[in-house]
Amino acid sequence: MNDRTGENITPPSQRPRSPRVPVNFTVELEGSGADERAFHVTAEAVRVSRGGATLVADVSVREGATVRLTPPFGRALDAEVNGVWKDESDGRQRIGVRLLDPNGWFAE
Repeated sequence: MNDRTGENITPPSQRPRSPRVPVNFTVELEGSGADERAFHVTAEAVRVSRGGATLVADVSVREGATVRLTPPFGRALDAEVNGVWKDESDGRQRIGVRLLDPNGWFAE
């Protein structure tokens, strides 16, 4: 409780805004790498939410880069890279992306 206002101050929630769902499907991933060279690779989507995804791909990409995902269903979607890390459990690189269309995977 804040003594000056008498209000409870709660820390921001660590929960995602929409649930992450484990999946296993391929997407075509294209964009410019950390070296500014264009790439077009097949990546594996391992988690998705309404507005983003976690991909497994061996491509050098930097945070903030804009990439294009083409799933086996629907249409191509632009996304912003918001994280790149190696998963300690299997040593593979993960790329977190935020879809730029506010309707996410469900955009028409």
